[in-house]
Amino acid sequence: MQTSLIRRTTMDRLGLLCRNIYENNKMTQRELAAAMDISLGTCNHLVKEGLDQELFSFDPVDGSYSLLKGGVDLLRNYRMDSAVILAAGFGSRFVPLTFETPKGLLEVYGERMIERQIKQLHEAGVTDITIVVGYLKEKFEYLIDKFGVKLLYNPEYHNKNTLTTLYRARECFIGRNTYLLSSDNWMRNNMYHTYECGAWYSSVYMDGETSEWCLSSNKKGRITSVQVGGHDSWVMYGPAFLSRDFSNQLIPLIEEAYHQPGTEQWYWEQVVVDHIKELDFSMNCQPADQVYEFENLEELRLFDPKYQNHSDNAAMQLVAHVFNVKEEAIHNIRCLKSGMTNQSFLFELDGKHYICRIPGPGTEFLINRKEEEAVYKAVTPLGITEHILYFDGKTGYKIAQYYEGARNADAKNPQEMAACMEMLRKLHHSGVTVPHTFRIRERIDFYERICRGHEEMLFEDYPAVRARMNELMDRLDTLKRPCCLSHIDSVADNFLFLPDGSLRLIDWEYAGMCDPLIDIAMCSIYSYYSQEELDHLLEEYLQHAPSDEERFVTYAYAALGGFLWALWAVFKSMEGREFGDYTIVMYRYAKNYYRKIVSEDLLKL
Repeated sequence: MQTSLIRRTTMDRLGLLCRNIYENNKMTQRELAAAMDISLGTCNHLVKEGLDQELFSFDPVDGSYSLLKGGVDLLRNYRMDSAVILAAGFGSRFVPLTFETPKGLLEVYGERMIERQIKQLHEAGVTDITIVVGYLKEKFEYLIDKFGVKLLYNPEYHNKNTLTTLYRARECFIGRNTYLLSSDNWMRNNMYHTYECGAWYSSVYMDGETSEWCLSSNKKGRITSVQVGGHDSWVMYGPAFLSRDFSNQLIPLIEEAYHQPGTEQWYWEQVVVDHIKELDFSMNCQPADQVYEFENLEELRLFDPKYQNHSDNAAMQLVAHVFNVKEEAIHNIRCLKSGMTNQSFLFELDGKHYICRIPGPGTEFLINRKEEEAVYKAVTPLGITEHILYFDGKTGYKIAQYYEGARNADAKNPQEMAACMEMLRKLHHSGVTVPHTFRIRERIDFYERICRGHEEMLFEDYPAVRARMNELMDRLDTLKRPCCLSHIDSVADNFLFLPDGSLRLIDWEYAGMCDPLIDIAMCSIYSYYSQEELDHLLEEYLQHAPSDEERFVTYAYAALGGFLWALWAVFKSMEGREFGDYTIVMYRYAKNYYRKIVSEDLLKL
């Protein structure tokens, strides 16, 4: 274990001296002074003080020190108890790698980052290690057997930041000396010790402008203020050490902040920053090239040449293959907003931007990609969808042109929704057909089957509501309605306005032959429209006042669509995915539009 460089510290200097003697009892006073970053004169004074207090002895013959009972007793209070590693986050800046692998399990020079840290902790005698997990939590399970760690699940990882993660792990810090690490940090040399003599945050010096948390300190190294951004400054960077005394102060503040509104996206460090004047927190200054916090995949690729051309990631390999380039030619990779079904990332190649879509887990069970491929081939000549460069009907991988400056339609903007309705009319009247049909009864039956065994997750009045949905479907089956290619997933976000004013309709994975009014109903419930807003949208689409039959069909599909997507959301909950109030809103549409149909006597048409 290598002695770390600790500068300008308010830590117990006699404790640090004893620690250095414990780790290497044959250090000269000059070496001790260098290790503690103090003057030789100060070191001589401390050594004399330690000898006088019988903390250690010195043998002038072989130049070695020996800890005495006083020194052992002094260090006992500083002995490390445990470590907590934060590993709950998604790691959006490392896509597409983190679509498959949590960022802490990514390798750097052939070694997983989290494993390297665990090994370094073990070298220092720290074996009580808790890993707080969330995203792809199952991937960390093997570490229990390999290293004897404990896993702690943070159920709020998907929509909250590290303040919440630390709150979930707060019991791990009470009355304990604990290292606090991030799973995606990489330390060149081991900076951990069996004994720590005061709470600290790892710090590195950054030349020039930086957006990191910049530190100011007094002459003894206690942090006096923190500001976001600056230049030529020491910054918070890497792990931290929370002594039991420090945690006794910090954890109540963490609990208080957690219960305050508006703190959902806070880092845990924000609490420290807000209370820095009352917290004794020091800088543990590290030399250059010691601590790495990889901000994104680009930085990782620069550090480890493996990621230039041999990432072992299916999506990166696919892009390289499709464009006949090496992976190193792919730049400016970033995660796009993750959809309910798929994951996508943006990348740049030869100055042009593209989107690669990766089907979400279990998607192959829910979506027929061959049918989706057939739809794209059918609608491409219409010029209403995105430009597809690659589509795999087996896997569902898709690469498409990215439209710079494009924006999603605003569901609350009447003019924009009028343009969207015009595009749907163009689609419905195009005469384009595909071999498959979207049958809502089949989809409802399908989701109901896969939710079986999880009835406790369904709604209390589910049997009664299901019977009402059957009434609607039975009535729809009696009508001689038109059948054309319909989008089905006509949410406003799937309509793109390009900078030149043109419009595109994307994401056709649910499309099939169906009653065209299903698109109006789906667009309405996806947009959380009121019944009045749905009525207005329907009239905009039809370009005339709707008949009773057209109103019934649209209301019926709004009810059935709400019911279908509520079941879909229940299924996703079984997989560990959550979408806020989406399930309840959709189920309410099912019940409310059925009541609307009955109240207006539309069921008996």
